Amino acid sequence: MLETVKYLLGSAGASGYGSKSTAENVTEQSPDLRSVTAIITGATSGIGAETARVMAKRGVKLILPARSVKAAEETKARILSEVPEAEIIVMALDLSSLSSVRKFVAEFEYLNFPLNLLINNAGKFAHQHAISEDGIEMTFATNHLGHFLLTKLLLKKMIETANKTGVQGRIVNVSSSIHGWFSGDSIQYLRLITKDKSQYDATRAYALSKLANVLHTKELAQILKKMGANVTVNCVHPGIVRTRLTREREGLVTDLVFFLTSKLLKTIPQVSFLISSISKSAP
Repeated sequence: MLETVKYLLGSAGASGYGSKSTAENVTEQSPDLRSVTAIITGATSGIGAETARVMAKRGVKLILPARSVKAAEETKARILSEVPEAEIIVMALDLSSLSSVRKFVAEFEYLNFPLNLLINNAGKFAHQHAISEDGIEMTFATNHLGHFLLTKLLLKKMIETANKTGVQGRIVNVSSSIHGWFSGDSIQYLRLITKDKSQYDATRAYALSKLANVLHTKELAQILKKMGANVTVNCVHPGIVRTRLTREREGLVTDLVFFLTSKLLKTIPQVSFLISSISKSAP
């Protein structure tokens, strides 16, 4: 009980950081990161935008892929207003489309940049049933399949970069503890909600996509270990925080819930601390 209270109050743990620590706090002592290149999905708002801002302050070259290039350009402009020397490239990417993922990777490879960090942060909670252009339920297509293919296609570049520089590459998959809410046959359920919208449950579909993130991370970690690759992959539950993931349920009830639980929730800078803490030691 005492440890829980200390945690909620923000007392530092063994790492020197606590629940109130932010991404800026954890990266303050980082070395010069100007040799590092990172791809961050979902960086137009929320956790991704804050992670991108802090990494830009530390010198990381950023690739910001987004479905809305306009929104990504606005994020870039906000970062540049604070960090004029930041190197930021905006590129188009719709994670729900496998052809878009392949096109993005081809365009990235054409730039001939190294790749040290891949932060798979983008997420979707589809309250209304929808099917992707590839015929897959939209939440699963966006949260898992898009990131799965993106990681697979970029892995060779990450391994090559790590071998060439001697700097360990990092892959961070942003999942959620809600993955534990899913039970049953995952393949059968995905097949069911893809074909029959009457069986669709938004929360269960989201939980399934987050479970897939976790399973992908565990399997990829084993593969990288067997390969002897100097690249690690980690999965992180960032905590409960209000981001644009709830945008389809904005209103009085949503506002009241977040107000009543605000003391137990993390702010976006505090959540970004978790992602940055995994990523910061890459150099």
